[in-house]
Amino acid sequence: MDHKHFIVPPGRKVKLNDFDPAFTSGYKNKEDAQAKLQADVERMAKLQDMLYASHRFALLIILQAMDTAGKDGAIKHVMSGLNPQGVQVTSFKQPSAEELQHTYLWRAVKALPARGYIGIFNRSYYEEVLVARVHKEILDAEMASAKKHKRLWQERYEDINNLELHLVRNGTQVLKFFLNLSYREQKRRLLERLKDSGKNWKFSPADIRERAFWKNYRQAYEDMLNATSTGEAPWYVLPADHKWFTRAVVADVIVAKLQSLRLSYPALPADQKAQLKKAKKLLEKDRSS
Repeated sequence: MDHKHFIVPPGRKVKLNDFDPAFTSGYKNKEDAQAKLQADVERMAKLQDMLYASHRFALLIILQAMDTAGKDGAIKHVMSGLNPQGVQVTSFKQPSAEELQHTYLWRAVKALPARGYIGIFNRSYYEEVLVARVHKEILDAEMASAKKHKRLWQERYEDINNLELHLVRNGTQVLKFFLNLSYREQKRRLLERLKDSGKNWKFSPADIRERAFWKNYRQAYEDMLNATSTGEAPWYVLPADHKWFTRAVVADVIVAKLQSLRLSYPALPADQKAQLKKAKKLLEKDRSS
């Protein structure tokens, strides 16, 4: 799969209208993409095992999107074959009183994956240049004692870029996915939640309130993508109108990233190899039942 369709080129300005939310790259339907997804899930499981065994790298996966875009489903289906002991999922909700006493990056830094692990952020520190930008009252609460100025958003972009550069330099690979959902498809999914009793629990009145800010969010996302897609941690804008295709692309990009690390199992020193050889001989001679 050609990832060039989805990457925001660092240093080049893009418009979200440049990306088609319904694009499927030649795949016709869910069944058409299922075999590809399943193969990548199996590859990912093998690569995760080597990632954990080598303890050289960590992988941070960031998912950002408007409501109903399919973040939870992507996590569920793409990560289905991984060892849960090596994966940590963190969902970022409204900051707690304790978190508000620290810098806006503090709670995310605490949740970063250790070497050998995969960390998934369902939303992330990027909310601080999205929700906080659309809803100014949130910013007022966070910066009650701070001086506001025109360079605030640019400074936050710089903070985030510096954090991600630091992470990559120190072995944590960063993959960032924006699930690009259309306004029309969001309406359909919200109506589905209201009509289907099995999905009623997913609905929140906040979904409707936030939908009213659609244009504001789109502008905030566009500015964020252009300011924080870097060579070390580029953004992938994934078509989200077809969930099955979104999941296939997420899995494909993750596999490609893990393969690029040239992972391998750690080589054992000579004394350990000798111990293994000795243990093998003892077990082969063992006649007990």
